[in-house]
Amino acid sequence: MRGTEHMWILPTLILLPMIEIALFILVGGWIGLWPTLALVIASAVGGMSVIRVQGTQALAGLQRDIEAGGDPRDQLAHGALILVAGILLLIPGFLTDAIGILLLIPPIRAWVIARGAARMTVQATSFGRQRHGARRQPPEVIDAEFEVLEDDAPRPRGTSGWTRPKP
Repeated sequence: MRGTEHMWILPTLILLPMIEIALFILVGGWIGLWPTLALVIASAVGGMSVIRVQGTQALAGLQRDIEAGGDPRDQLAHGALILVAGILLLIPGFLTDAIGILLLIPPIRAWVIARGAARMTVQATSFGRQRHGARRQPPEVIDAEFEVLEDDAPRPRGTSGWTRPKP
């Protein structure tokens, strides 16, 4: 059904904060308030340092692929998921931290990319040369009416409002 593929977003936006609050209460009850807050801050700082390293590696791989004339899609997908992991690690909460940490593991990123690619439909558009045997579509015709207005008196340059007068 069209239109229902994004129905998971609303329940997620409602359930995620509730789950995070419940996890804060549970973890806080087990280890106390200050250690819980320290864990949240440490996960954000540690996650960002890991993201910096993996993001740099992803950019280097992207540059290598482009210079070699290869396909940069894989490196772009990994880089995008590293960015998502960084955002998840910055959001305070244990569930988002766990998902962010999982996305920092390359085999898990590769699995997520493969699952996402299996659900995507790609439509390619090309410009420029046409392959031999391909049918060329006729150009779109735009029908218009116009009237040529001629002015009897020549105007000095720069008085039309569209050009600047020369000094």
